[in-house]
Amino acid sequence: MSTVQQHTRSHLDWLESEAIFILREVAAECERPVLLFSGGKDSCVLLRLAEKAFRPGRFPFPLLHVDTGHNFGEVIDFRDARAAELGETLIVRSVEDSIARGSVVLRRETDSRNAAQAVTLLEAIAEFGFDACIGGARRDEEKARAKERIFSFRDEFGLWDPKNQRPEVWDLYNTRVHRGENMRVFPISNWTELDVWQYIEREQLALPSIYYAHRRDVVRRNGLLVPVTRLTPPRDGEQVENLSVRFRTVGDISCTCPVASDAADNAAIIAETAISDITERGATRMDDQTSEASMERRKREGYF
Repeated sequence: MSTVQQHTRSHLDWLESEAIFILREVAAECERPVLLFSGGKDSCVLLRLAEKAFRPGRFPFPLLHVDTGHNFGEVIDFRDARAAELGETLIVRSVEDSIARGSVVLRRETDSRNAAQAVTLLEAIAEFGFDACIGGARRDEEKARAKERIFSFRDEFGLWDPKNQRPEVWDLYNTRVHRGENMRVFPISNWTELDVWQYIEREQLALPSIYYAHRRDVVRRNGLLVPVTRLTPPRDGEQVENLSVRFRTVGDISCTCPVASDAADNAAIIAETAISDITERGATRMDDQTSEASMERRKREGYF
């Protein structure tokens, strides 16, 4: 590549190239990888990167979604449509099934199932023998994410120990695992939320509609806008408001909140994101506000 070509490449080009290299490294080095696809914006970016890495051939791995059973309907519909459009295999494993087996026990039906996904994921890894799970986590999301390697080693119990990770000097990745161990791989680890939205705009990627401004009934609770649903009804004394909102991240209904916004297209969201001084999880996830160590604790237990 000439010096002129190097200087004309944008930062998105460099991030894209790094991610494609990582995806191809997984395909070359791992025996049974899988790509985690929820229908969220980060996993939609991963799908586009996989297309660029492997088309016109099929992906060298299936797609997997761990469904809490409490996901937003718009996201599940989009997930199924996108997988069908790509013609790739989508495996769905449900927290509901883990509850039926007794491997997940919740106090109430309305409890958040976000953390319980770790159990269902580990069961899916054991069922299919996956040795690498490709996910859309990014270091800018949360403090525990910032400790994560791109190739994150998990032991034979599927657990993460931040002190037992492998060096990645000069982007050299040690992918070797013993039977039962696995890697979690994060090709967009070095991206920011702004990078993701700029890439979505550049590539004209379709997303679930709830990422864009729409009217929704919410209540104000602990500094967050909590959507009014069957799982998250208003409490005594709370006033229901119908506001223009959008979701910065999507997940379990019981712990995912929208933010007030009139941003109805990618350009408006990019402008909004550029001046935001709080991460998307900090602004929208109730489960991460219980403690600064909430995410790290879940990751140590096998979370994504």
